[in-house]
Amino acid sequence: MGTLYINQDDVFIGKTDERLNVKAKNQTLQDVPLIHLDGVVIVGRATISPAAVAELLQRKIPLTFITDTGHYLGKLEPELSKNIFVRNAQWKAAGETPKAIHVVRGFIRGKLKNYRSSLSQTQREHSELKLDSAIMQISNAIAKLDKTDNIDSLRGHEGAGSAAYFGVFNQLIRAEGFVFKPRHRPATDPVNSLMNFAYTLLRHDVQSAINIVGFDPYLGYLHTQRYGRVGLAFDLMEEFRPLVADSIILNAINRRILTLNDFTVEPLSNVVRLSETGRKEFLRLYEKKKQSEFKHPVLKRKCTYQEAFQIQGRLLAKYLMGEIEKYPPLVLY
Repeated sequence: MGTLYINQDDVFIGKTDERLNVKAKNQTLQDVPLIHLDGVVIVGRATISPAAVAELLQRKIPLTFITDTGHYLGKLEPELSKNIFVRNAQWKAAGETPKAIHVVRGFIRGKLKNYRSSLSQTQREHSELKLDSAIMQISNAIAKLDKTDNIDSLRGHEGAGSAAYFGVFNQLIRAEGFVFKPRHRPATDPVNSLMNFAYTLLRHDVQSAINIVGFDPYLGYLHTQRYGRVGLAFDLMEEFRPLVADSIILNAINRRILTLNDFTVEPLSNVVRLSETGRKEFLRLYEKKKQSEFKHPVLKRKCTYQEAFQIQGRLLAKYLMGEIEKYPPLVLY
């Protein structure tokens, strides 16, 4: 099953034998074997029994809490992996070191190449769109990466490539009424609402993967150190944003799986959020995407995106520990 998403408010999550039960008003909503779970995500309000919490910790199944607007609240999971060697290599590379510069270049290259691939595929399918300029700008940003040897300048190229991508994002949307506006949290439009929600779900999965590998999630390279920021999780998310999150968002909108009726607007704050039924549908799409298979360009074998989160984490660890010469970002054409 993968991840269990609890999307209804005021439910009770308990444990019976080897199963997790989700109930509301004495009615069983879900009854899931624990052996099938690799994560539990609570969206909104829920009560969970101490026995269920203890079982999740014992089985190393992370429990994540997200608000119904897609804001990450926190995560409960077992202690970090005992692999001190990975964390030692991670800390040694911190700062403006050759290894840090290399991995930052890799994260950005992966993200921008996947942006370019997404736009190029859309251009082939819809020749009436005007995406050539944005594709060229992203290509120019990618070309500058190998000529840049400091992290701040690399961030500048990432910003230029991302600006080109989001500058044409509205052209990728083919459903009336949906308009992309500059990134905003909390969201005041449906598209940003979906982005905030999708990126939070992606963060949950990537952070869980790097914890399994043995990293300190707070020490990143592309994302500057800030109190409470899981920098490395955000770093490794970059190459997956277009492949997983943006792909699901565009699929949900363009195929009319979600409509404007699936969103509500707060009367005073104008905050836009998905309805309970909308969240349920979006979570289904997200889980389906995570379990979809593709051929990994480095391993040369099929894997799911769920597996790829951890695969990329392990490749990063191998590079930092000197077991491979380069970190290969996940790039799909």
